[in-house]
Amino acid sequence: MVLFMKNERVFISGGAGVIGTELTRILVQLGAEVFVGDLKKRPKDLSEKVRYRQGDLNHISHAEIEGFSPTIFIHLAATFERSTENYDFWEKNFWNNVRLSHHLMDIFKDTPTLRKVLFASSYLIYDPSKYIFKKPALTPTFLSESTPIAPRNLTGMAKLAHEIELNFLNGFKSAQFTSVCARIFRGYGCNSRDVISRWIRSALREEKITVFRPEGMFDYIYAKDTAFALVRLAQTPDINGIINLGTGKSRRVSDVVDILQRRFQNLEVDLIDDIDMDYEASCADMSLFKEKIAGWEPAYTLESAISEIIEFEKSQLICEQKKQNGNILISSASRKIPLIKSILEAKDRFDKEILVYAGDINKDAHAQFVCDGLILLPATSVENFEEILNLLKENQIELVIPTRDGELEFWATHRKALEKEGIQVIVSEPEAITTSLDKLAFAKFGEIKGFPIIPAWEHPQGKGPFVVKERYGAGSRSIGLNIETLDAALEWGAKLAQPIYQPFIEGKEISVDAWLDKTSKVKGLVLRERNQVAQGESVVTTTFRDTRLEAQCTQLLEALPLHGPVVLQVIIDSLGNPHIIELNARFGGASTASVAVGLDIWYWTLLEWDNQNLDLVPYLRSDKEARQIRVPQDILLYDSSF
Repeated sequence: MVLFMKNERVFISGGAGVIGTELTRILVQLGAEVFVGDLKKRPKDLSEKVRYRQGDLNHISHAEIEGFSPTIFIHLAATFERSTENYDFWEKNFWNNVRLSHHLMDIFKDTPTLRKVLFASSYLIYDPSKYIFKKPALTPTFLSESTPIAPRNLTGMAKLAHEIELNFLNGFKSAQFTSVCARIFRGYGCNSRDVISRWIRSALREEKITVFRPEGMFDYIYAKDTAFALVRLAQTPDINGIINLGTGKSRRVSDVVDILQRRFQNLEVDLIDDIDMDYEASCADMSLFKEKIAGWEPAYTLESAISEIIEFEKSQLICEQKKQNGNILISSASRKIPLIKSILEAKDRFDKEILVYAGDINKDAHAQFVCDGLILLPATSVENFEEILNLLKENQIELVIPTRDGELEFWATHRKALEKEGIQVIVSEPEAITTSLDKLAFAKFGEIKGFPIIPAWEHPQGKGPFVVKERYGAGSRSIGLNIETLDAALEWGAKLAQPIYQPFIEGKEISVDAWLDKTSKVKGLVLRERNQVAQGESVVTTTFRDTRLEAQCTQLLEALPLHGPVVLQVIIDSLGNPHIIELNARFGGASTASVAVGLDIWYWTLLEWDNQNLDLVPYLRSDKEARQIRVPQDILLYDSSF
């Protein structure tokens, strides 16, 4: 009997995985509030009721967990190898298994609302000499919770280490919460990397499958059965410690092959005999589980589960055939390596198969060395539009990310024409671009709307001191600061093409990074102090919080039809009042500092490109601040063909 979980708040690490997907669905149906954390992007079929955090949980903070007030923590997140663990797995195992488990419990152990922890452990903890043999076994070895332990690989070692950690905490925290370590046997399920799913995918593609040791015996447990069993464990108050989770019945590898051959009559099977591999014969002793949870039995047999997986994989093949991932162009890429790396990191989270090209007028642009290639672009002028369009089509570009002020008008003007060709451009509306590039127009906008934008004039007003700069283009070029007299200001302005004059305001200079969706709503915003500035760019910058100023900046940005990343430059005077200098409707040179504290600009951009609901992806601002020091960094490439 399954009871409702209406008052439970459940955090699931690895909740977008094979077991986690099933577990989340069940918990939502039972009325629980669920918060999922996973490296993968949010599954499209995940209930909108579920709160989702995409990213490495090694970086999740105590504030994020405590803000959710979980009553149950189910720890599924882990990494593993499909068969033999290779050398590279050494580091992956430590980071994603050992360190992650410790980090999460370091947070959860001090969360006052927590009353239960479920850890997805593994039968790999048991001594392999008890169930792995040189010759095929006639019957499986039943492994009980008291069977000797001797982890057979790094994964098993990591699982055992965390079991020991939980047992340690039990000596201090048992009055607050209980811990259950479910030693799960041979799991398989939909959308998995397990051998059954891999064989089914091969069969559907009419490929041969390779089979090792068909006499091997495993306790195969379907992900839906595992998920349901974990729910029962979560609901049962008097269970603590180690408990096996399998079906209690073993099947041979040959049984799986026979089932597949009945479903795929032309399936070719390559049996490999000449291999140095032992024979496994394991099975879960489920006596303790059935004693604690009366009446539990797995709902699926190997036959019924394989039928379900086949139908799932068929649907995935159809989706793959329909799906055509376009590529990404970063225009005016030049030497903007930190920006490009930030985009690449988000792209890998979203879809590693997408190619990212550097676009530039310079054939020697350094950006090409960190991208998948260089697209040599002509100048972004009206007469070159057709040539640029053809280059985008030739390279299957479906997303363009402009990065330079001087090209924004071109992309904004042609955005709708490009959309008709299936190409999206992350750029604001022409009206917003014009207002942001024209400092006189931006000052007028502030005057009309009542925003604290520093006034600007074509002729100086007042007695000074003044700031004199070009009306268009980068504000740091040929700028005159703190010019004391009217005559001196006019003299400086005579050197410029189209000078404007502003009052000089002394104070702390800050930048405000933000990202706005297609409806021009601010998704997230970060303030950062410009500690050191060189040639108009922050070389040292530090993030900080000021809720009043954040609200003011949000109000200003949403008054313009902006889209994508933007940067405001602001001066805070001695009284704490903001004076807005300018708006850049693009990613800033030091905006990667804001990405580091949670302003997930490029991942949001990709999700929006994919027409995903961004309301389901919360802005998770770090509770720690970051200081970024921008220094040159060497890039080393190795290739024998140089």
